[in-house]
Amino acid sequence: MDINNLKIGREGTFVPPFRSNINTLKNYEKDGYDSIFFADHLMNWIPESIWSPEITNLANIFDSPHLIYDVFSMMTTAALNTRKVHLGTGVTETFRRHPAVLAQTIITQDQLSRGRIILGIGTGEKENNVPYGIKWENPVGRLEEAIKIIKMLWENDKKFNYNGNFWKLKNAIFSLKPYKEGKYPPIWVAAHGLKMLDITGRLGDGWIPILINPKAYKEKLEIIRNSAKKAGRNPDEITPALIACVIIDEKREESDKMLELPITKNNLLTLYSEDFDRYGISHPLGENVKGAIEYIPTNYDKKTILEILDRIPIKMCRDFYLNGTPEEIIGQIEDYAKAGVKHIVLFNCTILCDIKKIPSSNKCMKAVINYFKN
Repeated sequence: MDINNLKIGREGTFVPPFRSNINTLKNYEKDGYDSIFFADHLMNWIPESIWSPEITNLANIFDSPHLIYDVFSMMTTAALNTRKVHLGTGVTETFRRHPAVLAQTIITQDQLSRGRIILGIGTGEKENNVPYGIKWENPVGRLEEAIKIIKMLWENDKKFNYNGNFWKLKNAIFSLKPYKEGKYPPIWVAAHGLKMLDITGRLGDGWIPILINPKAYKEKLEIIRNSAKKAGRNPDEITPALIACVIIDEKREESDKMLELPITKNNLLTLYSEDFDRYGISHPLGENVKGAIEYIPTNYDKKTILEILDRIPIKMCRDFYLNGTPEEIIGQIEDYAKAGVKHIVLFNCTILCDIKKIPSSNKCMKAVINYFKN
């Protein structure tokens, strides 16, 4: 475990009003964060049916949980208002974004940021596609083909053809170059299942899952490394990263209270059935559920979703969130570092539980970043 070289990032998705986020970005860079990642969603994970003051006092300020700006508008703003911090998609996909368009957008962002972009990419989720009439099929195969196309566009100087299952390219050409010659943005894959882990090992420059405990992280990282070796790649060139949800407070009893809230448990519906199986229970959404892929929050009324959330044991919240005091969070981050994480992106979910905790949770988060940077 090399704590001195551990990179610490921050989830920085904007909240309305748009321009109010600029100072936040500057403060993250000033505080010493190595990266800022931005969600690419049309819909949030929180059902609007439970977006009410008795569930979260954020509902007193924002009239919907789905107020999400375009990811690349956020990243452009970040690129123009920061100097050193890396900026990433956390994560995007290729149902809504054609791989050629995504390749162009990322190189444009790379130029704007002077070489600070990370392309975080995954299969995508039904919630951002199916309700909007976008056809959903074969997400894993589609992602693999998309990564190959993006790399071919970036690395080819001449026109070329590609005959895939999902895309056919004929006389395609791509002339934009990255900010630093020959140094294209790294592609980090949000992988959980075996096929996705294999793709990460064969094609990815990094791995960036979310909501995974250290034991499972270590096991899955080994699968990625073995896949890389079989493909003739150096596994050490793949960055093991993680987006970690954080519930933090100066008092342990306060973080414990927040772990029991419906708004906290809701994130765990994005876990897979195998995660719930380890606790001796079925996924609350049904059998053999791929949570993050299949969960569409707008499908559930208040009564139904609260009954579903009530089935999630508090132990799972303790195991899948970084939670507790700053000192306890530091220890948990070190546990992930022992499991192989080299870049951890912290998502402060405390504010979802209680907006009044913005000052105290930011103070606690600053204590965490100061520990690792100083």
